[in-house]
Amino acid sequence: MFTLNCNGNLLIAQEPLVMGIINVTADSFYADSRVQQADAIVKKAVTMVEEGASIIDLGAQSTRPGSTIMDIETEVKTLIPVIKTVRETLPTVPLSVDTYYADVAEAAIEAGASIINDISGGRFFPEILHVAARRRVPYICMHSHGTRETMHEKLMVPNISATLFQYFSERISAAKEAGIVDFIIDPGFGFGKTIPDNFQIIKELSQLTIFRKPILVGVSRKSSIYQTLGTTADKALNGTTVLHTTALLNGASILRVHDVREAVEAVKLTQMLK
Repeated sequence: MFTLNCNGNLLIAQEPLVMGIINVTADSFYADSRVQQADAIVKKAVTMVEEGASIIDLGAQSTRPGSTIMDIETEVKTLIPVIKTVRETLPTVPLSVDTYYADVAEAAIEAGASIINDISGGRFFPEILHVAARRRVPYICMHSHGTRETMHEKLMVPNISATLFQYFSERISAAKEAGIVDFIIDPGFGFGKTIPDNFQIIKELSQLTIFRKPILVGVSRKSSIYQTLGTTADKALNGTTVLHTTALLNGASILRVHDVREAVEAVKLTQMLK
């Protein structure tokens, strides 16, 4: 069990949680996660909650390889009205904002978000750590490397698990210094890692439990799955479920997914095994 203080509202997790992904962009790698019209976004969020999602993750910045970087003003203009609309419809469901901009995170929390999900781990815009601390919201710290322009270049390291351990040791210290209480680890599947590295992370995920922080796994329909299987993202649900199951057995606390119902079923079955 773990708890998250989401801007004064306590989220108590008796078992692993499922976070539903909604991309407010036309540039996400997986077509079915792209939603741009307000009514469609709300409908998708409601469906995800009905299927068992405990958190809805909203993002406007595409981070797929080769994507165009969205500036702060455009991201605010795109994302904040969506957060307000979803918050009005789902007033008690924690909303996560997927951004690395401190200003966007601040505006999103003001609009109703209560979790910050940062692919940069606070490296691109360090002030985002202070936003999370000041606003008393959980901070999801993903492992990535390089800059916004180079983070998808292959990270050639002798041992990815050792690299993650060093990275999160440093990032946890930075977050603690900023005053963050609820820190969530995300190994960052993809993002410059090789296919063997991604599978090694799943296999050795339990090593990250040494930090005693919730571990988020975001492997849903990613290229390591569909390239290994010789298929496409839209046909990678079964492979995703296999890796979700393995990750849950190895210590995952949160699954960030496109397909909520199937992920919730994986959680229920693995809980029976435990």
